[in-house]
Amino acid sequence: MRNLTLLIKPASGNCNLRCTYCFYNDVAENRLVKYYGMMSHETAEVIIQRALVEAKQVSFCFQGGEPTLWGLDNFRFFTETVDRLKTNRVAINYAMQTNGVLLNESWAAFLNEHHFLVGLSLDGYKELHDLHRPDSYNRVLKAASLLKKAGVEFNILSVVTSETAGHTDKVYRFFQRQGFQYLQFIPCIDDFEHNETNLTVAQYGQFLNSLFSLWYRDCIAGHGISIRYFDNILSMYAGYPPEQCSMNGVCNIQFTIEADGSVYPCDFYVLDHWRLGNVHTDSFQSMLTSDTAKWFIAESASIQEECTNCRWLRICRGGCKRDKEPIPSSNRFCQTYKTFFEDSHERFIELRQIIASKPLNPVSFHI
Repeated sequence: MRNLTLLIKPASGNCNLRCTYCFYNDVAENRLVKYYGMMSHETAEVIIQRALVEAKQVSFCFQGGEPTLWGLDNFRFFTETVDRLKTNRVAINYAMQTNGVLLNESWAAFLNEHHFLVGLSLDGYKELHDLHRPDSYNRVLKAASLLKKAGVEFNILSVVTSETAGHTDKVYRFFQRQGFQYLQFIPCIDDFEHNETNLTVAQYGQFLNSLFSLWYRDCIAGHGISIRYFDNILSMYAGYPPEQCSMNGVCNIQFTIEADGSVYPCDFYVLDHWRLGNVHTDSFQSMLTSDTAKWFIAESASIQEECTNCRWLRICRGGCKRDKEPIPSSNRFCQTYKTFFEDSHERFIELRQIIASKPLNPVSFHI
């Protein structure tokens, strides 16, 4: 295969925070082995060897749990092993999603040296952030400062909860004041029982409409910032495909790798019945063409009959598979998206016309 993206969990689901909305805790409760400990050097080297043999471009993306718990020395081992084993024909990219708590000057220097793209989790101003990520706000802001000083490219990942939806303007302006130009907002994920614990459908609709109005006004005024979801929609209006997997209408196999080397098709589905294989015994190509992988993709492509005649299907494309659990069912945000697309349609057309004379490249500055 030409391009290979690996989502690596070197510390499994282990984390130094206990965020109240953590979806991975629910994942862990739905499998036989909840946590797989820390990744060994042997497993890390096998991952690298297989990737370099099977692809011409490899993106090693680290997440968790909290990946920095694996330790800086282990990350150094990983990049040194890549340098030792790779040939000139293979292009390498690195990325990391982190809560930022353990980042220091040594980490920042390492991330800059190896050109990591970093996703930093920050839900907003102190009271909002610490509500679900206890006592971590100051440490995350310090991490952001260290990354800026070291020249590390990073974006902000913010989880949308009911509290966020009630203070959208305050959250948006907070990020602006901090000088953060690349934002990704993701709705708080239901558990597999589909319980709306931290965000209702109505609240997410309120959030989307409020956020878009703020973003649109700033774009028109000439000082807009990047919000991944809106960037992708605007790209689609301009004739480009979305880069965000949840907007493709069908899942890709993302090769999510647990600490023991087991491989799964998606970070949301690190579950026993979706296990594709293990890097110690299986190639990525064989896992990609396995019956389990085919089943996962086919299931994600299913849409409800009511969707087939929906005006907004070309933009919505059914949404993320996780939001359609239990399969098959409609996307839980279906009505939210219908209302949002109806309200924002003319303004997206206006923005498309403004940029029509300029080439619009698909947004890639995100994890």
